[in-house]
Amino acid sequence: MEDEDKRVYKVVVNHEEQYSIWIADRANAPGWNDAGKQGTKAECLAYIEEVWTDMRPLSLRQAT
Repeated sequence: MEDEDKRVYKVVVNHEEQYSIWIADRANAPGWNDAGKQGTKAECLAYIEEVWTDMRPLSLRQAT
């Protein structure tokens, strides 16, 4: 496909252990840190699906 996304992404995580993806060559948004995974968008989303098994924010998980 000619319009295929060939950018490299990274997985980022915040203090509430919520995950997102970010274009790898851009600075992280405030409050987000690298989670140690880079690759295609699909690879990063697959990684998040594997590691983010409880979608509740950390503060909510700790309160229960």
